[in-house]
Amino acid sequence: MTTMLTSFNARTGEALEHVPSSTPAAVDAACDAAAAAFPLWQGAAGPERAALLRALAVALETDRAELVALADRETALGPVRLNGELDRTAFQLRRFADLAERGAPFAFVDDPAVAGAPPAGHPAMQRWSVPLGPVAMFSASNFPFAFSVLGGDTASALAAGCPVVVKAHSGHLLLSNRVFGLVQGVLAALNLPAGLIGLVQGGGRDIGVRLIRHPAIAAGAFTGSTQGGAALAAEAAARPRPVPFFGELGSTNPVIALPARLATDGAALAATLAGSITLGCGQFCTNPGVIVLIDAPQSGLDVQAVNDGFVTQLAEALRPQQPHAMLTTAMRGAFEAGVAHWAQAGADLLVQDTSAAGQPPRPVLAQVSAQAFIDRAALREEVFGPGSLVVRAANLVQALQVLQAVGGTLTVTLWGMDADTGQTRALVRGAMAIAGRVLFAGVPTGVAVTAAQQHGGPWPSSTRPESTSVGDAAMARFLRPVCLQDAPAWLVERPGRPV
Repeated sequence: MTTMLTSFNARTGEALEHVPSSTPAAVDAACDAAAAAFPLWQGAAGPERAALLRALAVALETDRAELVALADRETALGPVRLNGELDRTAFQLRRFADLAERGAPFAFVDDPAVAGAPPAGHPAMQRWSVPLGPVAMFSASNFPFAFSVLGGDTASALAAGCPVVVKAHSGHLLLSNRVFGLVQGVLAALNLPAGLIGLVQGGGRDIGVRLIRHPAIAAGAFTGSTQGGAALAAEAAARPRPVPFFGELGSTNPVIALPARLATDGAALAATLAGSITLGCGQFCTNPGVIVLIDAPQSGLDVQAVNDGFVTQLAEALRPQQPHAMLTTAMRGAFEAGVAHWAQAGADLLVQDTSAAGQPPRPVLAQVSAQAFIDRAALREEVFGPGSLVVRAANLVQALQVLQAVGGTLTVTLWGMDADTGQTRALVRGAMAIAGRVLFAGVPTGVAVTAAQQHGGPWPSSTRPESTSVGDAAMARFLRPVCLQDAPAWLVERPGRPV
């Protein structure tokens, strides 16, 4: 008997349509088809890979109106946000197309022979990059385009020469299936195997576990919760033949603001921060969930009054914000439970207006001492939604202990680091020790797709702190190095290019 999945209207909770869950046999078939497509695709030249990626970008843009309307019904993210996200997705596809065409997936190091005895003397060597194989890609709930069927993981894996099997997210099933229909049309038009990009779907964990366990899968890519990512990473490691699992997980993204900066720009920074906290109803992996203020006395400045004033300004900026509906009822429930855990752990709730029945959540601002934050694990857990926790540190040492207690995060934002002092150096060192990206202006929401981007950090923000899921370097996840020693001339003459 086929299990059916239900797509829901994110605003009303109304059932939109039912779609069949993938059977175990269908999951296996998608993985087998990806394995069958791998020899052709790993041997494809850069221009061939680029042609597919660009055609996929055109397909998205051509179907924009229908895709955005469908995504809006399933996610409530709104057409402005969704059109922008579709633009970013097409941009990512074209950017990885350019990288493939320029030969980035075929990067190599030529190390000519050196005459003489070792260790100085050595044979001729070349270090090549080769694709890992089929990638299991798990779509994210909060980015129905950019981290979904044709998101950055898929684009970077295809550019690297790897087929992809996508696990659709249950929060946007109809959109995923429509995008997959476009994918199938593009593959057929380019005379490429249908198995090059596959799609499976299902509720619970069985489909995802079966996917990551399949022997044809050579790597996993995931964006989502710490709990879900940790479970899949454990499955990837427990296989008879373990495979790398690149999971981007939960993150609290601390913001540390020095009082001198708040004294001059506090109102403007509060308004900016309030917008970041509630952007997308707080459903961003880079949502600023922790705000650290340092109450240590400072000559010529009433630090306590400045910090208290900033908290008041932030509360006033948050109250009129109007977040939209959360992606799913489960995520709404998790947000409310997380706020309740803050209160149970001793945090003072400074802003917590009750929303009317059936209405989106209201913003939340809480405050706690640094010592409580350090001592109580419940205060350090990500609360995914439009809320943030102010942490008051007595001095620099305690602020650094707060960062150490966070452990790992995608971002840390530092405001007021303009002067080269012992304090600012210590904060920069502390931030770099736990984060993949350190900002000195602006807010962490918004992740640019660039050559220097790092979207990943120490646990629990990701499973592989050396990798990124955004930016040009995302492609490196799906390549591995091979050294060719004393290679024949015909290989040396095609440096790095597929054989």
